[in-house]
Amino acid sequence: MDTLQFLNAPTAAERLENLRQLIAQESAAPAFSDVYVNNHIHTTYSFSPYSPTAAVYFARRAMLPTAGIVDHDSIAGAREFLQASRIAGVAATIGMECRVRMDGTPLEDRYINNTDQKGLAYMVLHGVPHGQIDTLQNFFAPLREKRNERNRRMTENINTLLAAEGICLDFDHDVLPLSQYADGGTVTERHLIFALCQKISALYRRDQTAGFVRDALGVPLTEKQQILLADPDNPHFLYDLLGVLKSAFIARVYVPATDECLHVRELAALAKRTDSLLCYAYLGDVANSVTGDKRAGQFEDGYLPELFDVLRQFDVDAVTYMPSRNSAQQLERIQKMCCERGFLQISGEDINSPRQSFICPQLNAPQFRHLTDATWALIEREQARS
Repeated sequence: MDTLQFLNAPTAAERLENLRQLIAQESAAPAFSDVYVNNHIHTTYSFSPYSPTAAVYFARRAMLPTAGIVDHDSIAGAREFLQASRIAGVAATIGMECRVRMDGTPLEDRYINNTDQKGLAYMVLHGVPHGQIDTLQNFFAPLREKRNERNRRMTENINTLLAAEGICLDFDHDVLPLSQYADGGTVTERHLIFALCQKISALYRRDQTAGFVRDALGVPLTEKQQILLADPDNPHFLYDLLGVLKSAFIARVYVPATDECLHVRELAALAKRTDSLLCYAYLGDVANSVTGDKRAGQFEDGYLPELFDVLRQFDVDAVTYMPSRNSAQQLERIQKMCCERGFLQISGEDINSPRQSFICPQLNAPQFRHLTDATWALIEREQARS
């Protein structure tokens, strides 16, 4: 039995029932870690190989005692995630991630933590009280529709660029079925690129793919990427190809996001209204992307003090970061600045690919133990307000 496919059944009811069966068949529960946590798991409600139920199960299988869902522009998977967590005996926290405009701030013309567009920043609402799920989901509904208008334009750009290669994407036929859009999920750039990857896979053999990407698409490949794309037994081929194209091809078809993004001021007000923690997602300057889909470049490291001033201006509560993504120097600096400026610190491994581990090994080091404690405090706060 393919466990992931079993837990990615068509409906939430089926997925949860399948989880009950898997748990019932276990001879013993896993020995949960006392240090590893993860508050930044994406599911099929934005882009991920994992349904909310599957995300909980694989977090549990990685011996995580806690798991947190943060889909882009959607919190529609949260109730399933909470139910799955109760079945699996995992403590859960829910939230959502979105992009905000920094118009009218010193950051409006800079790359912040979004590698595709200046003046946009990724923010996370953490610790959402469960009674606020519908409020947030309904609030973002028109923004998801505006995002799809832009998605359609990017699909047209892909078709225009690759028409000579015999590639044509139909947004409704090729892209939407990859998402949970019908159930309130979000369609992201990753869905578009994944649909493109499927088209490429259908047209070219594995041993031809690297050449097509390099010669026809003009995307340079590292030796490691060439080996992965040519490997006939690579079970993560489509995700590896996605990582290559997300980092090096998307800029050629990208349409700037405008109306679909709240201003940071609007998100701050929404966080207050829903009693959620407003968090900035630290990226840091990128050399070799750990997740494989971030282009190298200089982002917020060059102006962190100014960034923190802006975050304080809009009552941002916390900074969330991924210890496995950054250098020791970056992490030491961000931790120090959070302490000096009075920001909470929340960790999370940005899970959206089957290659990624749910565990962040750095959390076992003494200097990161406070992130484990922060997760339990986050869960306690969320439960008290739900």
